[in-house]
Amino acid sequence: MASCLTVKGFLVKPEPSLSLAGAGFRQRTIDGRRLFAVRCAGDAEFDAKVFRKNLTRSKNYNRKGFGLKEETMELMNKEYMSNIIETLKNNNYEYTWGDMTVNLAESYGFCWGVERAVQIAYEARKQFPAERIWITNEIIHNPTVNKRLEEMEVQNIPIEDGIKQFDVVEKGDVVILPAFGAAVQEMLALSEKNVQIVDTTCPWVSKVWNTVEKHKKGDYTSIIHGKYGHEETIATASFAGTYVIVKNMKEAMYIGDYILDGKLDGSSGTKEDFMEKFKHAVSAGFDPDTDLCKVGLANQTTMLKGETEDIGKLFEKVMMRKYGIENTNNHFMNFNTICDATQDRQDAMYKLVNKKLDLILVVGGWNSSNTSHLQEIAEAKGIPSYWIDSEQRIGPGNKIAYKTNYGELVEKENWLPDGPITIGVTSGASTPDKVVEDVINRVFELKHEKSLQLV
Repeated sequence: MASCLTVKGFLVKPEPSLSLAGAGFRQRTIDGRRLFAVRCAGDAEFDAKVFRKNLTRSKNYNRKGFGLKEETMELMNKEYMSNIIETLKNNNYEYTWGDMTVNLAESYGFCWGVERAVQIAYEARKQFPAERIWITNEIIHNPTVNKRLEEMEVQNIPIEDGIKQFDVVEKGDVVILPAFGAAVQEMLALSEKNVQIVDTTCPWVSKVWNTVEKHKKGDYTSIIHGKYGHEETIATASFAGTYVIVKNMKEAMYIGDYILDGKLDGSSGTKEDFMEKFKHAVSAGFDPDTDLCKVGLANQTTMLKGETEDIGKLFEKVMMRKYGIENTNNHFMNFNTICDATQDRQDAMYKLVNKKLDLILVVGGWNSSNTSHLQEIAEAKGIPSYWIDSEQRIGPGNKIAYKTNYGELVEKENWLPDGPITIGVTSGASTPDKVVEDVINRVFELKHEKSLQLV
């Protein structure tokens, strides 16, 4: 099946599609999907790394803020901080109110990269009070924060039929790139419009981009552990050369089995089966028979740490088996691109689920990847766990609407037990403390209502 042949050239496809036909891209269609071959003047191969480096040095680019950190942080603290969370932190992450004890995970909520992104976005609004400000995607995956930016008249780039309409952006406008980053196609389109670019991309995401650039330079195919429709993975893939995106170990095993001609676990099929399975998750022109002889691992920074590590070990063993131990380094490249904040929150969750708890509340946006993995850890432990994005999911009465790790939306009656209870609480890296406080207060209210009913 997979044999060694280097295929040169850089071809990227945006997800969702971008309206860039007039922005230096040649449009192609393969299997009904619009793709853009990124080329510069004279049809020379486009170098995404060089382009990004030049962009960061331009006068219309900013990624460090505008000297307004103190006043914007003061505003954010008023809007997003919580007295209840401070009480928990000051009491070794555990506190009892009446007959309800709350155990807070020791690492939770806003990570440094998220706080930085939101703070710079706040600075941008103060720095440019009269200008139109756009953002290419949600700044982070939290409805409370995104709604606040909407109130500040930070507008989303409109999408029609799955295509971002960058033609609404005019010279003199300000465009924010979110914490997840932006695809290189979007950056190029914006740079040609002579707009002010405010880049809030998390440095950990940039680290992953540097990793796939190293893969590309060494003619390695990037195996990206992530979700192909997630903004961060879309951006990472745009900086890669040849790539395939795997969501989990099962998909990684399929690829490993294909490399070993069906001798790993027998899960793979024909070349046609492979392309059908990964049709939305591979670079344009991808050929599993020629593009899997040299692979490098990268990841979406919010994925489950242990699974990324296991996928790396899998492909290292596959290449040892295929090419021999002495040749492994010529066929497999691995760098640690797991985000510290993601790792810390997952480690804290593993510690939390080992406590004696009646239930767990996982608070975070329903489209938040890192929050989904916190829920996954709780579900694996078998503790009743409820992933909610705000206190509005609780009620009316003793009812809760929550999401499972698998994305299923569930409504449950009588979810909160009578009598003394111990609740575990954690929150995703995009979740303000104030949102968690609102959830805890709503549970307090519900417990009080239930107590009155019993009387």
